[in-house]
Amino acid sequence: MIDFTLSEEQLALQEMAREFARKEMRPVAAKYDQSHEFAYDVMEKAFQTGFLTGNIPEAYGGGGLSSLDLAVLSEELSAGCAGLFTGMMACSLATTPIILFGTEEQKRRFLVPLSKKMSLAAFCLTEREAGSDAGAIQTRAVRDGEDYVLNGSKCFITNGGVASLYTVFTNTAPNKGARGMTAFIVPRDTPGITVGKVEDKMGQRASNTAEIFFEDVRVPAGNMLGRERHGFVIAMKTFDRTRSSLGAASVGVARAAMEAAIAYAKTRRQFGKPIALYQAIQLKIAQMAIEIQAARHLVYHAAWLADKGQPNGAESAMAKAFASDTAFAAANEAIQIHGGYGYMKDYPVEKFLRDAKLFQIYEGTNEVLRLVIAHEVIGPVKE
Repeated sequence: MIDFTLSEEQLALQEMAREFARKEMRPVAAKYDQSHEFAYDVMEKAFQTGFLTGNIPEAYGGGGLSSLDLAVLSEELSAGCAGLFTGMMACSLATTPIILFGTEEQKRRFLVPLSKKMSLAAFCLTEREAGSDAGAIQTRAVRDGEDYVLNGSKCFITNGGVASLYTVFTNTAPNKGARGMTAFIVPRDTPGITVGKVEDKMGQRASNTAEIFFEDVRVPAGNMLGRERHGFVIAMKTFDRTRSSLGAASVGVARAAMEAAIAYAKTRRQFGKPIALYQAIQLKIAQMAIEIQAARHLVYHAAWLADKGQPNGAESAMAKAFASDTAFAAANEAIQIHGGYGYMKDYPVEKFLRDAKLFQIYEGTNEVLRLVIAHEVIGPVKE
């Protein structure tokens, strides 16, 4: 039997996150968007509330939230500010591989400290020549006694310049492509790590996005996640788990854009009456509402499958692709409803559009995700 009712605990989490977004995120969203500073103060409050460690199991000091819980949380926080949310979400993205594939010793050594003191983590996969083609990464890890020596660089790393812990994907067998990838847990203070350029982005400017360089970085073999050459599987399984939260974040931006459009349409008067009374405006808002609800249901289904331990690769890809397209479309229509005012920074809708665009790109471009979906739906084909 299908039940779309959130539990009392989920409703309480939703209300807490909504209140946090209203009080702590929205009032400073424009400030951090314009200044491009990192909001340590907001992150500290998010940590104290449990939002930075919600995905970490209770046994290691975290909130032990389910995938559906995290989807509920992500929608509310992203509606407050997508850039601030992304800084929080990146911690979950970086710790998910440890939760899924780490040994008991690794979980206690790396997850427990994150739960005790406010600190950030980063997921280091993307490189200049390896974006959608993750198997083409050039960062090398070479065994040397009891250590691996890492050399290479990563780019577009969320929290890259502010994190104290990295989950780093390397290549230990370059001639094997994706099958040569190996993942390591690397503390930021390991000698040989430097932070390069901090990116000046179009949107989600409150999040820190940086380039990371690894020069003869010695990492103990005990910091390897899973086994050697298992990194590609770890990355893909991580995305299957986290993409529902990213889809939920897209729903949050879409909802915020619709709410702003409705509020404006009720007060903006043209030809003697509020523009909300004109059918052209009503049809735009109705279409937003349809797509937002559809996106939310896709997100909840993908998260539900993850919580049931069932495969959700195609479903999480559907949720992320559809929801992020919905966010961009909703923000674009919200600007149109605002008219000239929507193009100005005095109103929040232009920021929604800039923020929404990134959701269509990271954790797999929507084009690549559609290929993933097609592969699942079509199945094997003989040439």
